[in-house]
Amino acid sequence: MKQLKVILKGVLPFVLAILILWWMYRGMDYRIFLQAVTEDMDWRWMLLSLAVGVLPGVFRALRWRMALKPMGEDASSRVCCDAIFLSYASSLIIPRVGEVTRCGTLRQHAGVSFTKSLGTVVTERIVDSVLIVLLTIVAFVVQLPWLIRFLHETGTDWRGLLSRFTSTGYLVTAACIVIAIVFIVMLLWRVTVFRKGKHVVQGFWEGIMSLRHVSNLPLYLLYSLGIWAGYFLHFYLAFFCFEATASVSLPAAFLIFCIGSFAVLVPTPNGAGPWHFAVKTMLVLYGVAEQPAIVFALVTHTIQTALVVLLGAYGWVDLLLRKK
Repeated sequence: MKQLKVILKGVLPFVLAILILWWMYRGMDYRIFLQAVTEDMDWRWMLLSLAVGVLPGVFRALRWRMALKPMGEDASSRVCCDAIFLSYASSLIIPRVGEVTRCGTLRQHAGVSFTKSLGTVVTERIVDSVLIVLLTIVAFVVQLPWLIRFLHETGTDWRGLLSRFTSTGYLVTAACIVIAIVFIVMLLWRVTVFRKGKHVVQGFWEGIMSLRHVSNLPLYLLYSLGIWAGYFLHFYLAFFCFEATASVSLPAAFLIFCIGSFAVLVPTPNGAGPWHFAVKTMLVLYGVAEQPAIVFALVTHTIQTALVVLLGAYGWVDLLLRKK
C-alpha cells in the first residue's frame, strides 16, 4: 500500500501536467515552437532573464542562513545555495519534495538539525505566502482602472469577457483549484502529524519561531522582497524576447506573474500545465493572440525549467567537490 502511494505521488502530478499540456497544444504544429526558439526569439533578453533567474535562489539561501543562525545552526552561504538549487531540481522529479531535500542536504553537508531547518522552511513559506497575496492585491488594484476603462471603451461586459473561456477552460481551472486546495490541506495535516512526535517537536517549533530571533529583521524582509522581485524580473524580461508580448505593460505583466504564481500551487513539476494555462489565458485577456500566447508560455517555461536543471546539477557537483 505504501509503495502504491509513493508511485501515485510521483505519477499523478506528471499525468496532470501532460493532460493539460496536451489539451493546450494538441493542435499546434511544433515547427512553430522550433521557429520561435531558433528564429523569432531575441536570445539577448532570454539570456538576461536567465542571469536574473539565479538571484532568487541566492537571496533565499542568504535569508535561510539568517534564520538558522539564532538557533546555533551555522552553514556557509555556499552550502545553502547548493541546497536551494538542488531542492528546486528535485521538485521536478517529485513535486514539493524540495523542502525535505534541502533540509537533508544541509544536515548531511553542514551538520544542521533537520527538524530545526524544516521549521525555518515552514516560516519561509508563511512569509512568502503573505507577500504574494499582498502583491497580488496590489496588482489587481493597480490594474482595476485599466480593466474598467477597457470594458467601457470596447463595450464589453463581464459576460463577454468571461465568454472567452471555453467550457473545458472552466473545467481545467476548477480542477486546478480543487487539487491545489487538497494539496494545501494535506500539507497542513502532515505538519500537524509531524509535530506530534515528542522527539522532534522542540526543534521543529524552534525553527518555526526562528523569525522572532533573527538579528536583522529588515534585512530578512528585504531578502524576501528580493526573492519575489527576482522571480518577477526573471519572468518579465522574457516578454521582450517576442514581438507579440513586448508591448505588454509592466503592471499587466506583474498581474500575469501573480496569477501564474498561484497556478504553481497545483503540484505538478515546476507548475507545468497549470502555469501554461494561467499565463496563456491572461495574455489573451490583454490582447495577445492565442497562438503567440501559448508559444510564449511553452518556450519560456521550457527554457526556465532547463535553468532549474542546470542549477541543480551545479549544486550537486559543487557539494561533491566540497565534500572531497
